[in-house]
Amino acid sequence: GTLNPIHYPPRFNLNPNPNPNLMSTSRFNPSLNPDPIPLLSVTPLPPFSRCTVPRLKRSVVGCLPVLYWLPRYSIWDYGMPDLISGISVGIMHLPQGMAYALLASLPPVFGLYTSLYPALVYFFFGTSRHISIGTFAVLSIMVGSVTERLAPDRNFLVMLNGTNLTEVNITARDSYRVQVAAATTVLGGLIQVVLGLVKFGFVGTYLSEPLVRAYTTAAAAHAVVAVIAQLFGLSTTRFSGPLSLVYTLVEVCSKLPQTHLPTLAVSGVSMVFLIAAKEINSAISARLPVPIPVELITIVAATVISSYTHLNGNYTISVVGEIPSGLPDASLFKEVMGDAFALAIVGYAISISLGKTFALKHGYKVDSNQELVALGLSNAVGGFFQCYAVCSSMSRSLIQESTGGKTQMAGMASAVIVLVTVLKLGPLFQELPKAVLAAIVFVNLKGMFKQYYDIITLWRSSKVDLVVWLVTWVSTLLFNLDMGLGASITFAVLTVIFRTQLPKYSVLGHVPGTELYLDMETHREVPGITIFHSSATVYFANADLYLEALKGKSGLDISKMIIYKRRQEAKQRRRDKRAERRARREAKRQGSKDPDCATLGAVSELQDGDTTTLGSSSEDTLSRELDKVSLGSLGKWTWDIHSIILDLSTANFIDTVAIKTMRNIFHDFGEIDVTVYMAGCQMSVVEQLELGGFFSESITKGRLFATVHDAVLHFFMGVPVLSRTALAIEITL
Repeated sequence: GTLNPIHYPPRFNLNPNPNPNLMSTSRFNPSLNPDPIPLLSVTPLPPFSRCTVPRLKRSVVGCLPVLYWLPRYSIWDYGMPDLISGISVGIMHLPQGMAYALLASLPPVFGLYTSLYPALVYFFFGTSRHISIGTFAVLSIMVGSVTERLAPDRNFLVMLNGTNLTEVNITARDSYRVQVAAATTVLGGLIQVVLGLVKFGFVGTYLSEPLVRAYTTAAAAHAVVAVIAQLFGLSTTRFSGPLSLVYTLVEVCSKLPQTHLPTLAVSGVSMVFLIAAKEINSAISARLPVPIPVELITIVAATVISSYTHLNGNYTISVVGEIPSGLPDASLFKEVMGDAFALAIVGYAISISLGKTFALKHGYKVDSNQELVALGLSNAVGGFFQCYAVCSSMSRSLIQESTGGKTQMAGMASAVIVLVTVLKLGPLFQELPKAVLAAIVFVNLKGMFKQYYDIITLWRSSKVDLVVWLVTWVSTLLFNLDMGLGASITFAVLTVIFRTQLPKYSVLGHVPGTELYLDMETHREVPGITIFHSSATVYFANADLYLEALKGKSGLDISKMIIYKRRQEAKQRRRDKRAERRARREAKRQGSKDPDCATLGAVSELQDGDTTTLGSSSEDTLSRELDKVSLGSLGKWTWDIHSIILDLSTANFIDTVAIKTMRNIFHDFGEIDVTVYMAGCQMSVVEQLELGGFFSESITKGRLFATVHDAVLHFFMGVPVLSRTALAIEITL
């Protein structure tokens, strides 16, 4: 038997008033609509033009999440944990903010500004309760590449009075760099806000975990090279563009004989103290309510020692110095567009991945689109207050979570700590040696360098992810951070395309006693049926490969068979014409005889003669060769294969090229009397097939089955089988 055409209805029940009498007697699920719905019919949705108070409230709360959780905030339950956590994170903000400002080639105090204003903005708009917004090494080094490129030292050389010597006007240089960093930050923030408003929060998913970890690892190498001159007290040129890391290393190595020994001594002592104190802190952290603020102790001690011993005046050790001022310059937007976009994407990817990790652990939800808006506003508003690009910091976020932080109120408490420091203690840090800040950066990058262990892990688990990791790392090291990110994303996307272009094709066999069909190498073949499976969806990039694989797996060389069949049909037509001409001549000669009988006799005689001479005629050499190819060298092909089932359960879409390929498969195999069926098609795929004009009188929906097992049962039972897809459709109708 044959199946009746299956009509696929819309996916949703649009009839709000089903017939209860009909439903009570129906054999189908009474919760579904039994009334038939025309294919692809559209029912007008209720108008949404009316503004109601609940809807307005939901919209406002969605834009300002603080209005949702702050009225429910319990001081007794959350107040003290948030306060302790905020103080702990605020203490970390101080040294990290000033240290990471060096990576951005900005005066260290601007790192404190960056730790203050964006955190206040995120308090109102953010949805994550545990991430700490502020400075981060990767974004700092990305900002530094922009400021060094647009404001190099050579642009600020001035002549010394009465001499031919030149020196860098540090005040003018730093002031312009602040404007460049602020402009880049504002533009990056605006990009994030726009992406969030258009619901583009999924953009971060294109940065896979191996890619992000390799990118941050390579960025850590850039950070080390950026601060190594500060550790040795050298004055070097910071290069930008491809191979900038190599050029900087070469220059640093060439100037090592000029190392400033007092600066090197300060760096060495600071690093030894930081490493030792951090190891002790880790060893006794289980017995401490809050971690020891090692970095804060270091910068306070270094500032006090520098102030009383006059390290800058007596030993010419570079210190923080005065604080310049300036506002973002909008004319710089066109020069920093690419850098701002890279900052926006990388910052969001780091923040959302960390936020979702904590949300999953503590059982709440993070809105990816709102996070993009919150991070964008933090950057855009912060840029007008002389801040540079921010995102969440893993080290500070872990401290905020481990010390008991419950809500965004912990971020507000940390911002207050930074605010007090900026207002009352800021001038004191002018005597802080920059070498101490460089040592803090160097030591804090230890966690990122541990990510090199990913190479071993990925070697064991996924070679493709390992290649992505290595390509990202190499391209980021050689092409700088912005171009390295673009090259890494491009390569990662190419790996996906490559894997869909070359999927695994297999012929499925039945697992006895089940409805499962797996690779035929380990399971029994279904007699007379070839079940063809692809591990990827069929689309324009692999449609031809799909057809070739189907030919190879089925053992049927369609092209040669069709040529053979058509040649035989042409020969048969020529025989019929010769027979007809002979019959007419015979009829004329006999005259009185019945022409119909003469025609039938001549045709029969001619066909018998042709049949006996087909194998030996010299005119039919090509036919003999094709017959030999069809029966001999085509391997598995036999006339016993009467049906092919295409398992399309892995296809989530199908394009016009694939539809044309499928139509050709149905037609070509039909030429050799092999019927093709489809199994496992999703509703969206069937809709795309229908819109693409795939179905016709020769290819009906009766060739669709919900599962491979339904199709196999149809063949062996010899009667129409109501598949689960057909049943679901009939239930809906």
